[in-house]
Amino acid sequence: MSDPHEQRARAGAKRGNGSAADRDVERDVAALREAAEHVRAQVSQRFVGQADVVEELLVALFAGGHVLLEGAPGLGKTTLVRRLSESLDLSFRRVQCTPDLMPADVLGTRILDEDERGGRRFRFEKGPVFTHVLLADEINRATPRTQSALLEAMAEQQVTIFGETHALEAPFLVVATQNPIEMEGTYPLPEAQLDRFLLQIDVAAPGFEALVTILELAHDGDARVQPLMSRAELLRGRDLVREVPISRDMLELAARTVIATSPADASAPDSVRRFVRYGASPRGAQALVAAARARALLAGRLFVSVDDIERLVVCALRHRLLLNYEADAAGVRRDDLVRECFARAHTG
Repeated sequence: MSDPHEQRARAGAKRGNGSAADRDVERDVAALREAAEHVRAQVSQRFVGQADVVEELLVALFAGGHVLLEGAPGLGKTTLVRRLSESLDLSFRRVQCTPDLMPADVLGTRILDEDERGGRRFRFEKGPVFTHVLLADEINRATPRTQSALLEAMAEQQVTIFGETHALEAPFLVVATQNPIEMEGTYPLPEAQLDRFLLQIDVAAPGFEALVTILELAHDGDARVQPLMSRAELLRGRDLVREVPISRDMLELAARTVIATSPADASAPDSVRRFVRYGASPRGAQALVAAARARALLAGRLFVSVDDIERLVVCALRHRLLLNYEADAAGVRRDDLVRECFARAHTG
């Protein structure tokens, strides 16, 4: 039996479907879903056995947010991001983060040029951040100064150097990776920067069958990737995501879930009160709603369902919870805490 909230959302989405504008939107949504499925399939040909990861990355891209990819080395994170950018015909740059990486190495710098007459002038040499998709590999190995250099680019879609502001071309997506195993010599991202990522996606090791397929593909080399969606189509898809209606019930569900992550709130589960120092921020609720809208649209729906929120609540909120020392000692997982908060919000 359908959820009553979902039934009301469906009814609201159907009203006025007879107009020409509504039919145009329906055609755009159908075309977007078909193209996104082709992109998903092409990416999954090389990034095997990680369907959820591919879906979540696509959701973040269409929602207009950035992604923190966490996983051990050798799981194909670079392959995933590069293949996605190629499938969407987007420019791609990769930065290997190290302790000696400087902000100018990412953003760019001014260079003194001399012309034929001996005149001199400064010229701005753009850094790798001037791209559509930027992969910041092992971002927690960069110093806080370099990490913070990405904040303006991620939040404002622009870079300010020597008092001059340079806009970044849309779409702009930062995918940063972290190695959760080797923490020696790293600079953990501060909570303020973690909050800038729409989703944190965990990449697990492939299963047996997927690993066999990966080994078979290793001898084939990288087949040429065909762009399956243009930049204009992607930007149109982002516009459509913002137009997806979401019911008051779904907004309240997202809000109740986020509020339940705060140990000071009366609705917080006992585990949150015991193990969480600070819960998710309002930006976390905004991220959850934006991601749910994108997932609904990629599924060909013009309404957000409970399933959309439940599917994305963990990757939207896991990195926004700050646990205490007792939680670390007890091996408490943020994912379990988020799921408990969602269950409390959904049933309460």
